[in-house]
Amino acid sequence: MQPTSLAQPDKLQVSDEQLAGFADIIYRKTGIRISEQKKTLLSNRVRRRLKATGIADFEAYLRHLRRLSAEDKEWDAFLQEITTHETYLFRDMKQWDWLRDDFLKSVVSDERAGKRPKRLRVWSAACSTGDEPVTIACCVADRLPNASEWKVEILATDVGIGALKTAQAATFDKRAMQYVPDSYRRRFFSQKGSGPCKAKPAVTDWISFRQHNLLSPPPGSNFDIVFLKNVLIYFDLQSKETVMRHVIRAMPPGGMLVTSAAEGISSFVKNMERRESWLHQKPAKPERRTAG
Repeated sequence: MQPTSLAQPDKLQVSDEQLAGFADIIYRKTGIRISEQKKTLLSNRVRRRLKATGIADFEAYLRHLRRLSAEDKEWDAFLQEITTHETYLFRDMKQWDWLRDDFLKSVVSDERAGKRPKRLRVWSAACSTGDEPVTIACCVADRLPNASEWKVEILATDVGIGALKTAQAATFDKRAMQYVPDSYRRRFFSQKGSGPCKAKPAVTDWISFRQHNLLSPPPGSNFDIVFLKNVLIYFDLQSKETVMRHVIRAMPPGGMLVTSAAEGISSFVKNMERRESWLHQKPAKPERRTAG
């Protein structure tokens, strides 16, 4: 499509009718609800797609989306624009302290006691630009003794292909690196001059990236721990129920679920043990009793 002149001032927002149209499309594609309070945010992000595609105005772009085939690349560009949120490495430090000092310590102890193999499976759902899975990998590399002897699998998924391509590059700017411990910077990242930091293969080799819509069953199972942070706050109850059903099924008995404190999933984790406002554990299988 050839660019056309944009007659639309930067301050112009979508109309209420257009907002409803975009919100319906976004919900049907992702399960995310866009409220009226998000009109300015939505307008700004859709305007970026107008500039990128050369489409003249909001109404024309809305018609364009409705005509697209399900495989058209514009869907990914649009959804990435709408669903990408601020993130950085070691966000919510309390959770990473728990991962290193509690969870991984327990994993190592169980392996040494012969209660589990040297294998660890982690799912970073809605991984965005890769800050979360790289943080996970840094913690694992730091706390697993003889980590090269372990089979570590970190599945990182996101609905946006563009976000995943950025994540695969494993390159992070100064803002994304601001909370990374100095020892981790030296061990797990390289940097040329004042340029961005790049994660080393020692951590990235464990990570595999897949496109995935949370409304669909996950591309994997038996995850020892699932990170599902700062995403379900945008879902309605019906969509949350669908996502949580998929997530819980993908966890083995005893598996851990890490969320943010405000995801609003309490009604869907009633059968899980609550450790923290952001941490739940799937019940372990009851021990079999033999007849005496």
